Amino acid sequence: MTEVAFQRCISASCGQTFAINEALVACSDCGSLLDVQYDWDSAKSPRSLREFETSNFESQNRLAQSGVWRFHRLLPFASPEQLVTIGEGKTLLQHAEQVAQYVGLGSGQLHLQYEGMNPSGSFKDNGMAAAFTHAGMVGATTAACASTGNTSASLAAFAAVTRALKAVIFIGSGKISYGKLSQALDYGALTVQIAGDFDDAMDRVREVASQLGIYLVNSINPFRLEGQKTIMYRVLEGLGWEVPDWIVVPGGNLGNSSSFGKAFSELYQLGLIDRVPRLAVINAAGANTLFELYENRKLRWNDGNPDTQIADDYYRELDEAQSCAETIASAIEINRPVNLYKCLRALQVCNGVVREVTDQEILDAKSQVGAGGLGCEPASAASVAGAKQLRSEGVIADSDRVVCILTGHLLKDPDATVAYHTTDQDMFNQILGSRGVQRASFANRAIAVPNDLDEIIKAIQLYS
Repeated sequence: MTEVAFQRCISASCGQTFAINEALVACSDCGSLLDVQYDWDSAKSPRSLREFETSNFESQNRLAQSGVWRFHRLLPFASPEQLVTIGEGKTLLQHAEQVAQYVGLGSGQLHLQYEGMNPSGSFKDNGMAAAFTHAGMVGATTAACASTGNTSASLAAFAAVTRALKAVIFIGSGKISYGKLSQALDYGALTVQIAGDFDDAMDRVREVASQLGIYLVNSINPFRLEGQKTIMYRVLEGLGWEVPDWIVVPGGNLGNSSSFGKAFSELYQLGLIDRVPRLAVINAAGANTLFELYENRKLRWNDGNPDTQIADDYYRELDEAQSCAETIASAIEINRPVNLYKCLRALQVCNGVVREVTDQEILDAKSQVGAGGLGCEPASAASVAGAKQLRSEGVIADSDRVVCILTGHLLKDPDATVAYHTTDQDMFNQILGSRGVQRASFANRAIAVPNDLDEIIKAIQLYS
């Protein structure tokens, strides 16, 4: 369907366009990021979002079983027979009353979009479905990524299920959780560990992909973000197609925030929504590049003409200080987010704000999410910690309808969870204390009792 889709440079001073069947991660003219764009007059776009309601129930249609491709008409860069799916996107939008109380919101005002229900356990599967589809369109045989964990798990899962591409994964030394690494290894991906952090791994994978003609599936790939747009479509579906007041999302490589802004911009352009929600992007304090650039140094999208010198100066400062990102939220432990400028655009579209939260705040928020029955990885809980901070500032009102994005499953990073609740102080100090976490404010500790029936009964009665 190349007649309705094309790629375009996001820079207002460039705007160069490229065919949909080219495998590019940057503009060949100016080096800026690329978007997937559509000629909506030619595309068969829906007249109402309610047209998607019946597609949930077409059980014999494999594409109807994908939470990405049910919305194919809103990302029509490929024909139906080209679409790749492993059953991604069957995720949950849930009321969370206990978490709402913790954040300071009124009853019924907080929702959690739980992307941990995806096949590989994180939101990455949404984007990987679109990336694998495009990889097939351009005839790729191998795909690669740099990863803090979730991207590698998703790439490896898609490669193993589809057998369409070989998977090569770059990770930094000591910068990946075993819960995620175990997936990549078990699914058969070639894993390359380099000396350095995620940003180093990202630099190397881009060079290797360029030299060897390997298809890159990090979120610098514009098709990844097309798939991730559908998270917002499912949020709207879960709210009866009503637009919430706030979307709160963790900020790492900034692919989600970028894709969410694009989704709402397109829906508004098509007349499918009558307003755009506000967007809050939450950094971990130990990986706070966006917060520093946006809130402190006032870097803005400026309608496609950002002052890139502000970011260049900051990155030079990081290099001179040999500063590496450091947070318990490994999925957002990134100093140089590749989608910085797309995120700035999303913040402009959605009248957004950026905040940073400590590892202590992240883990306390995570415990409250878990107590409500939806266990998430630490990075996910940054959204809840950020919502709490914005509520305490009065930026979010108690009557606002807020959706926090939970990006990954609890078992992605179980060490942090066990350490938070443990009675073993050495374990707590080793895993969490080194990250500045001083206490487990909501610990649910195991009770040690003798192997004696009476003592067991006494303990249960005492603590129940």
